[in-house]
Amino acid sequence: MWVVLSIVVALLILAVLVLRVNPVFGRKASREKLRTYESSPNFRAGKFVNQTTTEMAMGLKAMGSMLRDSIKKNPDRVPKSPLPMETVDVTGLSQGSASTAPAPAKVTWFGHSALLVEIDGKTLLLDPMFGKSPHPFPAIGGKRYSKDVPIRVEDLPPIDAVLLSHDHYDHLDYDSIRKIKEQVRQFLVPLGVGSHLERWGVDPNLIQEHDWWDEFEYEGLRLACTPARHFSGRSVNDRNATLWCSWVIEGREHKIYFSGDGGYGPHFREIGEKYGPFDLTCMECGQYDERWSAIHMMPEETVQAHLDVRGQVLIPIHWAAFTLAFHAWTEPVERVSLAARKHGVTLATPKMGEAVAVGGDEYPNTPWWRS
Repeated sequence: MWVVLSIVVALLILAVLVLRVNPVFGRKASREKLRTYESSPNFRAGKFVNQTTTEMAMGLKAMGSMLRDSIKKNPDRVPKSPLPMETVDVTGLSQGSASTAPAPAKVTWFGHSALLVEIDGKTLLLDPMFGKSPHPFPAIGGKRYSKDVPIRVEDLPPIDAVLLSHDHYDHLDYDSIRKIKEQVRQFLVPLGVGSHLERWGVDPNLIQEHDWWDEFEYEGLRLACTPARHFSGRSVNDRNATLWCSWVIEGREHKIYFSGDGGYGPHFREIGEKYGPFDLTCMECGQYDERWSAIHMMPEETVQAHLDVRGQVLIPIHWAAFTLAFHAWTEPVERVSLAARKHGVTLATPKMGEAVAVGGDEYPNTPWWRS
């Protein structure tokens, strides 16, 4: 018995050391920062909270059904062949940011929720997850569908700002941040996320933390950190220790909405009433399940959320990179396409790396995932 007990204790000590030493887990906010968060209406009893009650169905019945679905084989959960993607024109990107006559606004999707937004001569990078696995231990985690992304991280142009929605691994990637941090002028993040960045070597002077409904000017753009219905955490004891959010990006002529992750809720209508209409919305659509629909929208809710924020053109994101749920990998885009037609919503379905002009007359809408 003593031998078994000694092994258990040794494993626990090892686990604690791994959590503390491995930088991929990030770092909790200092006590000084935590005291500043207490003034936030979204911070209660040491944790951040949603506007509405948000629970996942994790009873015995749900856990049993998830175990069954994990064991059951579904070959359609991953693509059977490499995904098509466009090669990003790196020269055009770097010229667009420095040009005295800014190019028209456009958005380039890199897969999952990673986006490059070029607007009014500024270059913004949203949730830059370029890693091969959304897992702290890539060797045992799920792999990216494609070996590469449409652009090498090293080839990205100077970034005026990185906008993060929350600290989950499929949105905040340690290796990606380490590679891009020297070419980023500012990191704009929800409350608490800055502590992760600081541990990874980002200059604290380059980090701005924001609460929901914060509005501010940045390099001529009007930005707003807006609510989402989700949760956060990178380790075993930091659940909801940082805030999650969506983002409003407003330039001189165009407005873009980025949903981040989250379930459907009344916040979309609030955002639409306050900041809409939007020329383009980039809305979560993927990695959902009825058992956790409170934190990840179903595709039909994605379309309704787009309507709630008063969007004109919808780009579905959070799909085509990783398998983080039980549905077929193409199901999100097929269902959102059907719902968009039903409601008369203009849907843009670019290949990864294909730029979408904001406020244009035509949008990519070929069903490339079927080929």
